[in-house]
Amino acid sequence: MNANATATVEPSVSASRPILSDLDLPLGKRVRLHRLLYGGGVGNGTLLVLPIDQGIEHGPVDFFSNPASKDPDFQWRLALEGGYNAIACHWGLARMYMEKYAGKVPLILKINGKSNIPSDAEAFSPLTASVEDAVSIGADAVGYTLYVGSPRQDDDIDQLRQVREACETWGMPLIVWAYPRGAAIGEKGGRDSLYAVDYAARLAHEFGADIIKLNEPKKGDRDAQQPKPYNTLGWDADEGIRRVVESAGRSMVLFSGGSKLGDDDLLDKANRTMAQGATGLIFGRNMWQRPMDEALAMTAQVKEIMRRFPA
Repeated sequence: MNANATATVEPSVSASRPILSDLDLPLGKRVRLHRLLYGGGVGNGTLLVLPIDQGIEHGPVDFFSNPASKDPDFQWRLALEGGYNAIACHWGLARMYMEKYAGKVPLILKINGKSNIPSDAEAFSPLTASVEDAVSIGADAVGYTLYVGSPRQDDDIDQLRQVREACETWGMPLIVWAYPRGAAIGEKGGRDSLYAVDYAARLAHEFGADIIKLNEPKKGDRDAQQPKPYNTLGWDADEGIRRVVESAGRSMVLFSGGSKLGDDDLLDKANRTMAQGATGLIFGRNMWQRPMDEALAMTAQVKEIMRRFPA
C-alpha cells in the first residue's frame, strides 16, 4: 500500500456525526442499529457495508472483470471472512444464499429496485419486497432507493412514506439510497453536483431516513448551471463532503464507492469521508470486483482507516 494513500487525516473541527446513544429511536430500531454499528466490522460505531444489488441495477456486466463474483456466494463469503458490518441485497440473494451465513453476516434487505435498461429521465424504483419480508428473514435494516428530482417523485415519495410507516411499526431501521436523477437534475448541474447531492441528503433526512447512502459530490463542467448560491460557491472535496453530511442532520451517512477506483483513490476516499463526519462506507464493486485474496486485503486496509474514527 502506498503510504500516502492513508496519510493521517484527523476529523475536521466542524465534522460531527450522529451517535446512536444520542438519538431518540424506537427500541427495535435501537437494538438493530446497535448490532449493525457495534456487533461486527470494526465494532466502534462505524459501518462498512458490502452491497450486492448491482446485478439488478446494472445487469451481469459488472461481473465480467471478476467472473467468480457472478456467484453470489462469493460476496457472502467476502462479507463473512472480511468482517463486514452487513451485506445489502435483494430478497432472492438473501433467500437463496443466506442460510449458511445466517446470524454471522447481518443483512440489509433492499426492498425496491429497477434495471438500467430504460432511460433514467423518469426514474422510479418499484417495491420488490416488504418490511415484513425483512423481519421474517432476520434483516437488521431495509434499504430503499429514492430518486430525487425524477418526474416520478410523487409516486416515489408516497411509496417511501408507506415503507417508513412500516419501519416504524416493526422497529426496522430505514436506509435510503438518495440518488439525484432525471432531466431537471441534469439541467441544474448534474446528478453528482453539490446542489444535487446536498438536496438529496436533506430530502432523505426530512423523509425520515435513519441512514442515508450518498455519492460524493463532484465539481463538473455544468457547475454554473446549479441554482444560486451553489453556482458561485468555492469549495474543495472535503468541504463538499462536510456540507452534505451536515444537511443529513441526525441521519447517519454512508458514502458509496461507485465504479471501481484505483487502490490509492479508494483509500483516500475512505479517509476523507470518514474525517468529514461519515458514519461509514458502502463499497461494492471496489471490493468484489477483485479476486478474493485482494478483496480481503483491501477490506482490511479500509477497516484500519475506520478504526481511527470511533463513535
